[in-house]
Amino acid sequence: MATSSLAATNTTSSGSGSISTIHPDIIETHILSRLDASALASTSCVSSQLHSLIASNESLWTNICNSTWPSTDIPRLRHVISSFPNGPRSFFSDSFTNSDIAASSSPVNLDCPSGLISAVDIYHQHKTVLSKAVLTESFDTSPFRVDLLDPKDSVPTGVGQPVNEDLSRELGERLTLSWILIDPIGRRAMNLSSYKPVTVESRSLSTGEVHVRYGWVFNAGEKGSTTECVRCGISVTCEGSQNQSGEMHVTKVSLELEDMYGKQLSGKDSLVILRKGMAGKRGNVKGREEEGKRRNEDYREMRREKILSEVKKHQGRIDTLYMAFGALIFASLGLVVSRIFMSLFL
Repeated sequence: MATSSLAATNTTSSGSGSISTIHPDIIETHILSRLDASALASTSCVSSQLHSLIASNESLWTNICNSTWPSTDIPRLRHVISSFPNGPRSFFSDSFTNSDIAASSSPVNLDCPSGLISAVDIYHQHKTVLSKAVLTESFDTSPFRVDLLDPKDSVPTGVGQPVNEDLSRELGERLTLSWILIDPIGRRAMNLSSYKPVTVESRSLSTGEVHVRYGWVFNAGEKGSTTECVRCGISVTCEGSQNQSGEMHVTKVSLELEDMYGKQLSGKDSLVILRKGMAGKRGNVKGREEEGKRRNEDYREMRREKILSEVKKHQGRIDTLYMAFGALIFASLGLVVSRIFMSLFL
């Protein structure tokens, strides 16, 4: 409603109905501060005055970033975000959409002197369950993995333990997740999550264990290579509480990168993919959840076909080896038999 009203009042360049007659402080305090990011983007197109007010208002975009992703509301991240080319507005633009490596033509810097920061937020029906930021300093590990929680840590969800598989799947499907990876030196960020789950699996009704998976698939390498497609897989495990409360807790949250065979990439290979992703072109916000699920399904089908193809090749090599071995045995037996006959008649 606010956007429509603003558009209507800007039909003339002067007069009592013009937006220019309203003091900028009133617009910022009573109108712009009440809009979400998509409404702000639409409002900025109404007039040059509004565009200037919105684009230059760093506190406005800081508040939007912090409300959208509570994990960013810590001193270190506020400082990092303020250093982006256009401050929090640039950070929001990077983080609200997903990257496409195939569209990137920018040079990639593989140095990582200060590590990468993960800002993670998990919600249940739009209510924050978990917000946390962690720093990954080393990429020398193999396989590469980022664990958000320590093994003994758990976070209550405020949701009771499901009593059947349908309720378990319903719980998982209502959990949404954002995993923003931030480069504090390169001043770029990208979201690695599909936001909504791509798979939900109820593993145990007795413990209430539910495994929820999110992710984004990059077209990362040459066609036919093991990294033709790479999946950034995010796993969340929820389990029932061991006390009498019966409340579900988030017990594990992790990130891994997988190649076309489902093999986890090393730290260095993962860094190459992540750097390329940050340099990549950002996609359309509309339909990103469906796009994330579609890419995941395509990846799984391509992986299945690739594995079957390798199995057939391997089986063909075995069959060839068996035939060669059989021919060798047959020739050896023939030689032995011929020598026996020769010894009997000579």
